[in-house]
Amino acid sequence: MPILFSFYLSWVLFCSLASPNSVNLPLKAPSLGNWLVTEGWMEPNMFYGIKNNDLLDGTQGQLISTKLKKYLTAENGSETILMANHNSSSASSWQTFRLWRINETFYNFRLSNKQFIGLENQGNKLVAVSATEKFPEPFQITRKNGEPHRVRFRASNGYFLQAKSEMQVTADYKGPSTWEENDPSVFNMTIVSTMHGEYQITNGYGPDKAAKFMRDHWKSYITEEDFKFMSQNGLNAVRIPVGWWIAYDPKPPKPFVGGSLQALDNAFRWAQKYGMKVIVDLHALRVSQNGSPHSGSRDGFQEWSDSDIQETVAIIDFLASRYADHPSLVAIELMNEPKAPDLKLDSLKRYYKAGYDTVRKYSSSAYVILSNRLGGEWSELLSFASNLSRVVIDVHFYNLFWDNFNKMSVQQNIDYIYRQRSSDLRNVTTPDGPLSFVGEWCCEWEAEGASKRDYQRFAEAQLDVYGRATFGWAYWAYKCHLNHWSLRWMIENNYIKL
Repeated sequence: MPILFSFYLSWVLFCSLASPNSVNLPLKAPSLGNWLVTEGWMEPNMFYGIKNNDLLDGTQGQLISTKLKKYLTAENGSETILMANHNSSSASSWQTFRLWRINETFYNFRLSNKQFIGLENQGNKLVAVSATEKFPEPFQITRKNGEPHRVRFRASNGYFLQAKSEMQVTADYKGPSTWEENDPSVFNMTIVSTMHGEYQITNGYGPDKAAKFMRDHWKSYITEEDFKFMSQNGLNAVRIPVGWWIAYDPKPPKPFVGGSLQALDNAFRWAQKYGMKVIVDLHALRVSQNGSPHSGSRDGFQEWSDSDIQETVAIIDFLASRYADHPSLVAIELMNEPKAPDLKLDSLKRYYKAGYDTVRKYSSSAYVILSNRLGGEWSELLSFASNLSRVVIDVHFYNLFWDNFNKMSVQQNIDYIYRQRSSDLRNVTTPDGPLSFVGEWCCEWEAEGASKRDYQRFAEAQLDVYGRATFGWAYWAYKCHLNHWSLRWMIENNYIKL
């Protein structure tokens, strides 16, 4: 999935605030005809109204003492003290901290081993502590006017952090600051990466503002007119990503807000009116199946495991029981883009079997879609799925997110579709086994100087190859502020002909 702005909510809702909406294009499955699936994205301007919108949940940053000119680091894991002794930055080291936003000025700091920074024995020495042993320590961030990268941190004891020496970082600085270089309580903060998902936007705005913001978004982003447009342009289905919190609507756990279920109900109603089908895609799982913003992750860690199977199956039970008898339901996707190797194949199969059985409690005709693991073997689910009925294997193809694509010419990208993608699709397409589904693709790439005709040829190649999938394909996304990610824009400007 593109690392862009996406939301859940049942309208994608991962697209939930989603600006995302995914579209499945021609699906060619027995008696199904052509499909189109749509998902959505969150656009950058959705975050503009959040104060300190560069310090949202999951932001990864590094801190250097202005006095010592050394980076803060926690080198040895549990209960280790914080030091200021590194000369250079390294995004993979102990000196990168992930933010948990409490409000616009207060934050928790999480380390690469998933522990938090806290005060040792409620004193003034900073250490890495387990969140299960102690509630994360809140730190207030103060930024210098006109120089937001220059910061100070106030701990819960009321004092500011200071780097006394390379081996001693404490929370006991009492005096005011002049923000000068030799002030031990002043740090320069470098932001390494940020996250923009539904968690970030709802927690960023806070419960009151987020609720109104999301309601306004759901009312305007995808409307009945969009379903009319899709139907008139040969699209016959929509893939709608949802987040786990939809099962708790209208009062989902914070920071998520209610309204996604109504948005999904509207989509089903409009789909039925315009003769379209709906694929409900569980796109975001609690504690995340891949660490991406579109998975509902708070800080980029992938933590879904066997202990989360029961809760996730309950979400599938909610969706299946609610929509199984709706004439527009064609399939339920049990999980989007689980990521290997951290999410083990055996765990995934256990969940898929339980989820499949849950769907079958309510429907014998709805297809059950199983997403291949990112980074897994193409055929790793085939033997498992062959023992189940009306099952689909979902794979996602993008000529992006890999440096080698950036080095390819226009023709090399097109040749890659015909050569490599054809082979990849054949690996999940069998005569008597589960159906195959290219559940996400788009017409964006990194080919320099590509003309409109080049984009058309790139789209034609993908339509040709992905049209061989036995269940069809889905384009990501139906609407997006980035033109070639937007299927609607591509259709309206004659880049794609369906």
